[in-house]
Amino acid sequence: MNRAVLGWAGAGGIAFAILPWYATEDGIFALGWLSKYPLDRAAGPALVQALLYERLSLLPVLPLLLAPLAIRRLRGSGARSTLLLTVGASGMTWVALQGFAVGGQPGIGIGGLVVGAALLMIFCGGMAAKGAFNGDRFVSGGIGAVVALVVVFVFYPVSRVLVGAVLDNSGAFAPREFWTKLSAREVWGLDCLVSSAGCGVAWNTVLLGVLVAASSTALGLAFALIVTRTEFRAKKALRVLTVLPVITPPFVIGLAVILLFGRAGAVTTFIESAFGVVPSRWIYGLPGVWLAQVLAFTPIAFLVLIGVVEGVSPSMEEAAQTLRADRWRTFTTVSLPLMRPGLANAFLLGFIESLADFGNPLVLGGNFHVLSISIFFAVVGAQHDSSRAAVLSIVLLVFTLGAFYAQRRWLGRRSYATVTGRGDSGLHPPLPVSVRRLVYATALPWAVFTAVIYTMILVGGFVETWGRDHRFSLRHYVAAFAVDVTEFGLIWKGAAWNSFWTTVEISAIAAPLTATLGLLTAYLLERQRFRGKEAFEFGTMLSFAIPGTVIGISYILAFNTPPIELTGTGIILVICFVFRNMPVGVRAGIAAMSQIDRSLDEASLTLGARSLTTIRRVILPLLRPAIVAALVFSFVRAMTAISAVIFLVSANYDMATSYIVGRVENGDYGLAIAYCSVLIAFMVAVVLLIQLVVGRRRLGRRAPTAVSLEGQPTSSL
Repeated sequence: MNRAVLGWAGAGGIAFAILPWYATEDGIFALGWLSKYPLDRAAGPALVQALLYERLSLLPVLPLLLAPLAIRRLRGSGARSTLLLTVGASGMTWVALQGFAVGGQPGIGIGGLVVGAALLMIFCGGMAAKGAFNGDRFVSGGIGAVVALVVVFVFYPVSRVLVGAVLDNSGAFAPREFWTKLSAREVWGLDCLVSSAGCGVAWNTVLLGVLVAASSTALGLAFALIVTRTEFRAKKALRVLTVLPVITPPFVIGLAVILLFGRAGAVTTFIESAFGVVPSRWIYGLPGVWLAQVLAFTPIAFLVLIGVVEGVSPSMEEAAQTLRADRWRTFTTVSLPLMRPGLANAFLLGFIESLADFGNPLVLGGNFHVLSISIFFAVVGAQHDSSRAAVLSIVLLVFTLGAFYAQRRWLGRRSYATVTGRGDSGLHPPLPVSVRRLVYATALPWAVFTAVIYTMILVGGFVETWGRDHRFSLRHYVAAFAVDVTEFGLIWKGAAWNSFWTTVEISAIAAPLTATLGLLTAYLLERQRFRGKEAFEFGTMLSFAIPGTVIGISYILAFNTPPIELTGTGIILVICFVFRNMPVGVRAGIAAMSQIDRSLDEASLTLGARSLTTIRRVILPLLRPAIVAALVFSFVRAMTAISAVIFLVSANYDMATSYIVGRVENGDYGLAIAYCSVLIAFMVAVVLLIQLVVGRRRLGRRAPTAVSLEGQPTSSL
């Protein structure tokens, strides 16, 4: 404990005396600040800022960082823990207060960041010394770090938006106006029950969320059962098809659905010519949005459920059959109940994703209005009513909290552990014939439909004008991705290269950070008990529940001015992606860890291993499906995000999706589709690479024998 505390105190002291306290103009890695270091007003460390430029409010931090040096002289753990808690809490509070209260300061830089982290770890060390979290420094530090990051990058920016709910457009306190907007008929109206008028946006949002969550969970389970419990020959192709929708910008799926089922769509035109059915606009509204969202979100359910389905113990299923239970009874009373954590998490993610989706309702919503679109137009529409957007955001958060509570109640306190420290050489019994036929009848037509959607997207980049002039052409790819070979090397001539490389760089940085933070949070939630655990879990889901438009606007409001000044940089994009996509890693990790018996952790700790060693050598090898899910989802969502990105991009950091939206707005659909096709091909390669590098989880089970069409083993062991 003493060494760890002294190490953090030393790191904080060095940062205070040497590293630039404020953010430099071109970033710390540009190294241009070294020419004026350390006496420059912008690049000087805190000690220089205080002594030369009269920023005396920084000086109280130094004695607080030096105070832990006296820890060896204190007798008794109580005195030491009190010292560390006082130093850490006082230091963090003072840094935050002087940053917000003292005007005229630039945004905080690398020096202030290291000092803040050191004070946080000193405080967490005091918590562990006090006996919290069983005295485990790693657990204490992990919880402290996650809480601090969630507070700074989720609660703080969101609070800047939500405060506006009780303010009018002039900024004055107006609680009556808040209630008027909250209880408005367009939010909660039920006119659709008695007339053809639409329901309120709140009820529309809930209805769509439930339909999409149930559909995507059912389809994800069907795909997971086919891949893990059947001898279907095209499993690899099926895996690719299930992942394709999540690596596609959402509005592209909407456009493809329109080209199939719109009034001039391919399917609509065929039905009209073959059967004389008059074309209609049925695809614009609930059916179209539901179809596009199920296409987009089924892969999330599949990625969460495949590890859970694989984790069900075959020995339990064999035991049920030994007791004369048939396949149907075994599946419904043993296998399916053990999948409940995965089903609950997949449903929750599907519901929240549907609530927060922006692209599909924008393209296909028609007169079917949902909260995310209403929030967007409240902010950017002619009325520019930011307080109404804040009120609608609160409604959305209430729905998310309700879904979170319902999921907790459904799972209850039952144990779902099926991966223990004992060997398990059993084999999964074949699926019941009726279940196998059902999953085939459900998943395979959907896979064919997905293939048709992506065929249309692929073909759209090779025609002159998508939907009108279908002559073969490569001009869209040449305009976007042309490369010249000169004596000086390759010249990336195409118009899309700049945004492409920027997107790849930002996504590659964000993905491992997202997965690491998400799985660490899942471990803390699943394996540790502490006060405020439910609030902590909900806080990690908060950014996932709020529409990306609100997240983007909240980041601009919170991080456009000191003390945290990030707008216009690549860092704000990375941070936005990390905390926007982290909940998928959290839910996938919780679903997978709920199947791993706690006795494995306890055995490792009993043998003298620390928590970090236990995670690295025991838990992580069993979490490979969750690692793949977190890495894949976080990378591809960073590549294809649009709603938050559209507010955060800058001239130096233009993302692929914002470039595509610009092409769509200019009517250049061919180039937009060509760009999307390249993104899809690139992300498929990255997904396969991630699966290859992470590898498969080995549970010490036998490989299943070939299964005949009747479901009986063709050979015995």
